[in-house]
Amino acid sequence: MMKTVTMVVFEGVQALDISGPLDVFSEANRFLLPQDRYVLQTVSVDNAAVTCSNAMSVNASTVWHQAGTAFDMLLVAGGPGLPQRQFDPALYAWLRQACMGARKFGAICNGAFMLGRAGLLDGRTVTTHWSDADALAAICQHTRVEADRIYVQDERLYTSAGVTAGIDLALYLLRQDWGADVALNVAKRLVVVMQRTGGQSQFSPYLSAFAPPESVIAEVQRYVLSHLREGLAVAQLAQVAKMSVRGFARAFVRATGVAPAEFVQRARIDAARVLLEQSVSPIKTIAYECGFGDAGRMRNAFVRSLGLSPQRYRECFGQGDTA
Repeated sequence: MMKTVTMVVFEGVQALDISGPLDVFSEANRFLLPQDRYVLQTVSVDNAAVTCSNAMSVNASTVWHQAGTAFDMLLVAGGPGLPQRQFDPALYAWLRQACMGARKFGAICNGAFMLGRAGLLDGRTVTTHWSDADALAAICQHTRVEADRIYVQDERLYTSAGVTAGIDLALYLLRQDWGADVALNVAKRLVVVMQRTGGQSQFSPYLSAFAPPESVIAEVQRYVLSHLREGLAVAQLAQVAKMSVRGFARAFVRATGVAPAEFVQRARIDAARVLLEQSVSPIKTIAYECGFGDAGRMRNAFVRSLGLSPQRYRECFGQGDTA
């Protein structure tokens, strides 16, 4: 059955909040049967033609009072002026009705403010751009705002952090609809990672083999990321999952496409990469912090996986003096 994705836009909207998520679903159509492809549209809450914050012009498919209220997936884009903007009560009434009837609804970046003022965030857990989190929490006092999340799902409600995080959320939504293979193919087409680790404060990772967030395997992956100094043998991870070693190993590969040991190695490389980029700590210290044991083992892992040594990686991508 064909699915629709509708993006709510307005005067001053952030262009990437529109194009990023919609391009995910547009690229997905390359990998779907004709009857399964997404139909994309934009609905303006101002005039049909709006000017984005970067001066681009967007001609919306329709305007809100002509759009009806029957939507499959309805997302509200964000924009620099949206936290301060108040809309007509009739617009909020339309948005409430449209979201409550949608299969999924949500917001990109600070589009959450429009949902909040429509009364759609009460009792919910959401995220938004880190710089707007306090303001959203002040307006929506019955909402839990998690400022350091890339995206958050609360039942049918989906919200993302700022700007490019809308792509992360769209890939997550795509994965829910059509599975990991389609989402990974789209991520490769767009040259983005499948799923970023951590929160908004971290850079995009080298990792790309994450299990669905609610699964036991994802719980083990989170354990790995927070215990990198430890040995992290398969037997230890199986205990975390409360599974037999053989059953855990099979379940891990089934969920992620890689063996547990490979995931641990990738996690260590990713953590070391971030430290090499952001800090001036000695390489031997980073090797210890990330669980390699010594600088020689870390060097071998970097050369095998990235094709260059930690020292050379720091020279290319580091922000400070090399050490």
